[in-house]
Order: sequence, then structure tokens, then C-alpha cells
Amino acid sequence: MNAEALQDVALTVAAERSVDRVLAQIVEGLVRRSSVALARVWLMEPGDICAACSLRGECSDRTTCLHLVASAGTPLDPRADWTRLDGEFRRFPLGARKIGHIGKVGEGIFIENVSDDRDWIANPQWVRREQIRSFGGQPLIFRNQVLGVLGVFSREECDRGTFAWLRTFADHAAIAIAQSRAFAEIDRLRERLELENTYLRESLRGDAPGGVIGSSPALQRVLEQMAVVAPTTATVLIEGESGTGKELVARAIHDRSDRRHRPLIGVNCASIPRDLFESEFFGHVKGAFTGALRDRAGRFLAADGGTLFLDEVGEIPLDLQGKLLRVLQEGEFERVGDETTRKVDVRIVVATNRDLREEAAAGRFRSDLFYRLSVFPIVLPPLRERTGDILPLASHFVEQAARRHGRPAPRLTAAAMRTLEGYRWPGNIRELQHVIERAVLLSSGGTLRLEGILAEHRDAERPLTPAAQEPVIDGVIPDIEWRKRERANLQAALQRADGRVYGPGGAAELLGVRPTTLASRLKTLGLQPAKAAGRRAPHT
Repeated sequence: MNAEALQDVALTVAAERSVDRVLAQIVEGLVRRSSVALARVWLMEPGDICAACSLRGECSDRTTCLHLVASAGTPLDPRADWTRLDGEFRRFPLGARKIGHIGKVGEGIFIENVSDDRDWIANPQWVRREQIRSFGGQPLIFRNQVLGVLGVFSREECDRGTFAWLRTFADHAAIAIAQSRAFAEIDRLRERLELENTYLRESLRGDAPGGVIGSSPALQRVLEQMAVVAPTTATVLIEGESGTGKELVARAIHDRSDRRHRPLIGVNCASIPRDLFESEFFGHVKGAFTGALRDRAGRFLAADGGTLFLDEVGEIPLDLQGKLLRVLQEGEFERVGDETTRKVDVRIVVATNRDLREEAAAGRFRSDLFYRLSVFPIVLPPLRERTGDILPLASHFVEQAARRHGRPAPRLTAAAMRTLEGYRWPGNIRELQHVIERAVLLSSGGTLRLEGILAEHRDAERPLTPAAQEPVIDGVIPDIEWRKRERANLQAALQRADGRVYGPGGAAELLGVRPTTLASRLKTLGLQPAKAAGRRAPHT
């Protein structure tokens, strides 16, 4: 192995940007020289397999050790695989054997003839079997920091001149490794920014108002709770029916916290395919599974230093809840396909329209996770319990919709307000917003026109079985009739689904609503699936 050959390898290595490719080119380039039997690179990394390490008895400090990250060679034994990174010497404690000594003191070791110097040889039988004659090991140093160790085993005796050139090559290799790591860090930060932008764009979709609007006593209680918990780092559990503004409250808590200058990352747990939960939360490395074409940072990493909002947290699969609990308790996780443990500092806010206490009691949600999430519960009242907030909310939505669609804002009349306040709003604030937006689009002239709009919303959920009809007055169904129809509709759906809410053929699927939404409605109406549906007679 001469100087010219080393220079060629160094030039090839310098042209690479990927850490993996740099490491591969270092060892593969060296073993292309006929005299080199084996070339390996170990890099400084945190201790990870201390309990299983074959050299743990020689390790005095388990915080850092040398990890085997690249290996290539030409074994005489055709059964041997020298590209493996999981063999006996995949880790070297600092100071242990020749590799650990180089890493600790930052100086090279040259053994011109290994048969004359057995002190540094860990496996003499392997040396004889593979006809190894010389060894050269050099530290990989960049800016006075030892990054790792380069080790070369040769079947020819090397001289001091070759060892000196190996020192020069190691310097070039260290620069290439540091540079590739810098590129990887740039790519990671760019990906994180892209993720933050994506998640932030997702959180800006929809038409949630810019602040919590209303002054009803029920809302005031919520605002008081928010003022208490927002400046802390406590985990918050926001409970309430669908459409009550849980995401808006989560954002308000974040904006009033010390983390407001870092991102609020939101994720709707009900929208994530089951097999992608772990990757979505924690990220993955390239090749971890089919379709993992590059490394990906998960939402926990994107929210580092900020707040992570988990909406519909009750939808997280039971077998993954333990991993979520570990992150909440220890602040650390591993990406899918990665052994490196990462630490994050994330404040957790979760929301659900399920009763997690009942879910935990039924074994559908981990009780230890429930207790960890419910440090500070906030229950959002449904809109029907805060009718005093309907006028300011409706006025805000009128202005918002008119501005968005480039129309003059129509006026809310007293008759329109009576209509809005007389409706029960099963979809809560979200439904009010959509009704107002449609009314703004359909209104011509100076007043907001609601004729027929609310009736159509009711018709969308009309009973599957006939119910007693009461007169409709000015397009408004009396509250008692509306509750009667809704109850009959839900009972009919449950009857048809044999009392099942979830899954294929369940009542939620028949009604075209989310199971969690249906469960919330059943609870509000005091219906239990088994009681409401009864049991069908067996087929005869």
C-alpha cells in the first residue's frame, strides 16, 4: 500500500457527502489494495450495549465507547463475512486493547510484524489463520477532537513510511467524516423545518377563530383553568364533545406558556394508519421498512422545546401506548430501525371526546397512561350549555366568512339570533361556523338568511325509522322533537349493528360518523349500546 494508492482513496472519499458512503469508501478503498486484509472504522458514540458487551470487564466508563461503523476485507476463509458490524469487537471501551488505547490517547499504533509483538493482538488464532503480518491504527482527529479510530490489518509487512502516510490519510478521512456529518445535520435541520412548516400549515387549516371567544360562566371557568396551567409544564387533558374547540384551547395554552416561541405541533391520532403510528410519532431511519426511502424526524422531534398536541388521543392503539408512556416519563425514544436513544423536551397537551376513565376501566386504554395524561384535566362545555356565547361567536364567523369570500358582512337580526339560540348544535362550534359560512354565501342583501339551512342540517341526521312528527315552525324543529328524533335514529342504528359502535358494520359506520363522535352522543343522551340496541333473537 503506497502513498499514491492512499491519495486515490482519499480523493474518492472527499467526493462523498453521505456519512454512510464516506465510511464505506474509506474501508472499501483500502481493501482494494492487495496487501490489505481488513480495514475498519470505529467512531465515538454513547455506550449502548454495556450489559451485553464482551469487553465490559475492561470498561471503566460506560458513557462513551468506540462503535464499529464500517468494515471490509478479503478473508481467506470463504465462510467469513468481514462486512458485519455485530461481531465480538463491535465495541471497544476507551483504553481497552489497541483500538481503545488509540481512541483514548489520540496516538497511532504501528506493529510492523505482529508475530513479534503479541501484547496488542486480541485474537492470535485469527492472525495466524488469515496470515496477518502488520497492523496500523490511527486516530481520526478533527479540530483536536478524536472522532474515532481507523485500523488496517495487512498481509505484507509495512514500513514506517507507509504508517506515516496512513496518518495523513486518517486526517483526510476525519475531515470527510466531519464534513459528511455536517451535511447530515444540515439535512436534518432542513427536514425538521419542513416538518414544522407542514405541521404548522396543517394546524392553520380550517377556520378556527384566532382566540377563545365568549363570556358565559361555563367558558369563564375554562379560561380560569387555562390561566392557571398555561405557564407551567404540566400535561393537560382537554375533554369535550367534537367541535367544542379543543384544538383552540390547546393553542391558547401554548401561546400563554414559556414555550410560545417554539412550535406547537399537532397530530390527529384518529387520522394516522395503525402501522404508521410509531414512525409518525418518533420518526424512522432509511430502510427501516418498505417505503422508508430516507431518514425522517417524527413529531416528537419536531416539537422539541415546544408543545405537542395529540388530538383524539384515545385512538392510539393499545400496544403503542406503552411507548408513548415511556417518552412522557423519561423524555427519550428511538426512531424506527434505529438503536440511538434520543432525548426531547416536549410539553404534552392531549384532547379526547371519549371518557378515558371508562376506556381504562374497560381495558381499552392503559390506566397508567391515563393517569400520566390527566395531570390537569379541562372539560369544555358543549355549545348548548353556553348559549350566551352564540351571538359573539356567530358575529365573529360572519365577519370571518365575509372577509374570506370577499363579500360584505350581512347583519345578524334578532330573528336569526333566536333561531341560532334555539338550536341544540350537536356539532357544537364547528357546526355553528359551517352554518354561518353557508348562510353568508347564500345571503343577498344586508341581513343573514338562515331559512332552511338548519333544517337541512337536521335532515342530514334524520332517523332511519319513522318517528312521530311535530310541526316545524319557520324551519325550526322544537327541541323536544329534535331530541326524540336523534334518539330514535341512534337506537335504530344500534339495533341494526347488534349494539356495536366500532368496526365494520358498526353503528358509527352506518351513520357515517366517527366512532368517538357517536360514543359522545350516546353518552350525552344516556344511551348504552347494549341497552339501547338489545339483543336480536337467534336465527332459526
